[in-house]
This record gives sequence, C-alpha cells and structure tokens, in this order.
Amino acid sequence: MPHGWIILDKPLGLGSTQAVAAVKRNLREAGFGRKVKVGHGGTLDPLASGILPVALGEATKLTGRMLDASKTYEFTIRFGEETDTLDLEGAVIGRSDARPRLEQVEALLQGFTGPIAQVPPAYSALKVDGERAYDLARAGQEVTLRARQVEVYELSLLPSSEGEALREVTLRAKVSKGTYIRSLARDMARALGTVGTVTMLRRIQAGPFDLSRAISLDKLNEVGKGAPLEQILLPLEAGLDDIPAIDLDPEQARAVRQGRVLTGLPQEDGLHWAREGTVPVALVELSGGNALVVRGFNLTDVAE
Repeated sequence: MPHGWIILDKPLGLGSTQAVAAVKRNLREAGFGRKVKVGHGGTLDPLASGILPVALGEATKLTGRMLDASKTYEFTIRFGEETDTLDLEGAVIGRSDARPRLEQVEALLQGFTGPIAQVPPAYSALKVDGERAYDLARAGQEVTLRARQVEVYELSLLPSSEGEALREVTLRAKVSKGTYIRSLARDMARALGTVGTVTMLRRIQAGPFDLSRAISLDKLNEVGKGAPLEQILLPLEAGLDDIPAIDLDPEQARAVRQGRVLTGLPQEDGLHWAREGTVPVALVELSGGNALVVRGFNLTDVAE
C-alpha cells in the first residue's frame, strides 16, 4: 500500500476532482487496486494551473493541514473589464476605459500586503444556507458573502510592459488560507480606479511543495503504463518539511502509537512530527515538554 505525495503540476482545463481521479486510475492500472486512499490538499479551479498536492494512504491524514498552509500564486490582471466570475469564464458585468500606470500599481502593493478584509467571489465553493455559492450564482440568484479576514504575506509585481496606460499586469502573491486571488485582483483594479479580471492564475507553491517537486500529467500516466510509482511518489514526511522532527527511541515510539503523552521533552512548544529512525510515527503538539498526539501514522511495516 503506497503512502506519500504525488505533486501534480495541474494543467489548465482539469478540475481538482478530475486530477484526483486520474491518480486513482493510474494506481489501478499499475495494480494497486481500489483500496488506496487518495485525497488532495487544496482545490484548483479548471482555469488555474500549478501545484496540486495529492496524498496517498496515510498521507491523507495531512490533507487538512495542507489546506491550512500558505500558498503562492502568480496571476495576471487584465484591466478594462470585470466578469461575474472574476476570470475569463464569466460574463462581462463592468467596463472602464481607465488604465493605471506602472507606478500606480507599485504604490498600491503595500496597501494590499498584510491582514486585509476580503469579500469572496460569488462563484466560490463557500456555502450559503447549505448551498454552494457557485450553484446559487449559476442559477441566477443573488449571492451576498460576508467579508473575511485573510493575510497577504508577500505581494510583488513581476516584469511587465511599461507605459502610460497598462493593459495588464502580472503579480506574485503569497497568501494565507482562505484568500481568493480573483477577489484580490478585483479589489486592486477597483482601487486603481478601473475594473479588472484574472486572465492567468498559476499556483507555484503550496505548503512545503513547489514546482521543483511537481510532475506533469504525462509523467503520472507513465505509472499506469508500468513505470515505477517510486519515480513520482514523495514520502509522507515530505509534507512535514516545514516543522521540526523529534527522534524517538523504541519505547517512546510504542507509547506514542498507543496514544500516550510523552513527558520531559526538551524541544520548544509547537507542532512537531515524531519519528522512529526514518519512519514517521505521529504528528504531535508540544507544550511544556509534554507531547500530545495530534495524528498517528500507521507505518510500522514500512521501515527500511
């Protein structure tokens, strides 16, 4: 039973659910059957490309943590039109002849960095009275979503055309969980005295994963044709690279697997992952030298 991560560089036109289905299909074709647990760590719209972490086996216990992780995007705002979906999929609902200058965009970046209030797009997966907002919007109903606090950790302008009037700009943003890039683009365009829509959106980082560890759909499909899964599978602990590890002796590892609290540990408070040798044992929370199990991993049979 495989455990670990497949980091897809998701192409345009493919939804996250379809991408997970492609992983499942290739695993079946490779002889792993239907029992392998598969999940993803962060939805990407069909019109977005880039990093989609897909978890297998025990790594699926970390998908919630991956959803909470920071993410980095590159995106292009085209000025002059705003659509109801805030991307190229929607119908135009606003137009403006105003075009910002490069120095105006540069001056705006600081105001959109840090904690900001953001109204999510009507075409989003958020629920309104038990229904998905995008389902209500597609049915022609008016969707009103409340502003929410998110954080933009970094926001920078990528090289683009200079001139008195910019038709579009491309930016890079590192953001917190819950941040909608389409809403960020909408609000920036409006702050510049015009309207805009996202014409390109690419996720280049999700938690500890970046494009250097990603594979194409073609590379994934090679597994279904007989290529070794090990060529594309990252270990479970690759999803824990951003937190420190604690080394356990066999008795401590046994205690953690039984869900008992370890005491007297010297490490600093916070989230850690515990391992016995090279085998991940559990995700633990340290407080005052005590380690409480947050998530246990059933990997005792895969030690190498």
